[in-house]
Amino acid sequence: MPALRKTTVLVASTALLTLSAAFPAVAAEKPDDDKAKPPGKMSEIGGARLGQAGTQVNAGPGVPKLPKKLTGRSWIVADAENGDVLAAHNAHWKLPPASTMKMLFADTVLPKLPKDEKHLVTDEELAGVGAGSSLVGVKEDQTYTVHDLWLGVFLSSGNDAVHVLSAMNGGIDRTVADMNARAEELQALDTHVVSPDGYDAKGQLSSAYDLTLIARSGMQDKDFREYCATVSAEFPGEKKKGKKREHFGIQNTNRLLTGAYGMERYEGIAGVKNGNTTNAGATFTGVAERGGRVLLVTVMNPDGKESNAVYQETARLFDWGFQAAEKAEPVGTLVPPLSAVPATGDASGAPDEGAAGGAPAPAGGGKAQAAAAGGSDGVGTALAVAGASLVMLGAGVYVVNRRRPLPGQGTGGRRR
Repeated sequence: MPALRKTTVLVASTALLTLSAAFPAVAAEKPDDDKAKPPGKMSEIGGARLGQAGTQVNAGPGVPKLPKKLTGRSWIVADAENGDVLAAHNAHWKLPPASTMKMLFADTVLPKLPKDEKHLVTDEELAGVGAGSSLVGVKEDQTYTVHDLWLGVFLSSGNDAVHVLSAMNGGIDRTVADMNARAEELQALDTHVVSPDGYDAKGQLSSAYDLTLIARSGMQDKDFREYCATVSAEFPGEKKKGKKREHFGIQNTNRLLTGAYGMERYEGIAGVKNGNTTNAGATFTGVAERGGRVLLVTVMNPDGKESNAVYQETARLFDWGFQAAEKAEPVGTLVPPLSAVPATGDASGAPDEGAAGGAPAPAGGGKAQAAAAGGSDGVGTALAVAGASLVMLGAGVYVVNRRRPLPGQGTGGRRR
């Protein structure tokens, strides 16, 4: 993807760039309803244990203990390739997702718009951007490529870029409807979209389980993988008459990817999306690879008493997952999209009687092969997947073909 590589900065020093324009102005350590408790009964998609409140893990012989500092209201650790949910906490609790909702926006809209298409932005397209939104700096009466706008979505979490792309998709209402339909197709049934950018809105909800399904789906698209693993890029500024158009630097708001604000870059991290709003608190879904294994971790709304809590807890769960993956019996599974389930398959992922350890059998029978993560030229990325080789097959099977390391692999700092 020459166009992307042209705009992407791939040196460790980019982690020191100023991020003042990249983080949302509306943010809170925890929402007003911080004493709320999960429902007594939640969805059982992926397995009955995932519908139970509290922590679900099979602490068998040799399985390491879960980290002590886990304060997220909801979290999940899953193997992205075989679909095993290794551990979860209130996995199906419906909570505000903040900008992690942009993963569903991208999974829905990104394949529809050619990346080299140019668009002249109008006042109307920016009129509905919420007060205090995170912005990349899109201006009316200026022309941008679709590629530019996606960089603004993934790196700066730009609600302005989301609104312009939504307009190109037929408008906000059409895009919201498309996203809700896509969530149903993915079996992300805890998810209800009100605003495509994740801005706080009544009834806008998702869950750790759903966000993990959505990330897993999105990571099958090579452009999605490229954007979410991009550390920094140049974004077009205002074009002034008679002068060459200037650009300004933007940097990814994923602190496990950039190593910004006191965080260390996590070994093998390759995306995907963070968020933080008043109602949602901090949310994050990440994907990382180590030793040939790809894991997905989602953490929603830690209590905020620890600096960078959502990233710290994600890193701890990644560490645990990589240690436990060969030893822990799964407590559930990541279900495939409905279109990948055979007509006779059980789309709910309900457990088969007699399944080992009470783990649910994947939809369609057999072992669930999951969508794995790819990556871009992001510093610290260690995913060895080949460009467009990540594809979804029938019967709920996802395949990852590792053929070569990504450029820049191993150049990032290691977290121990």
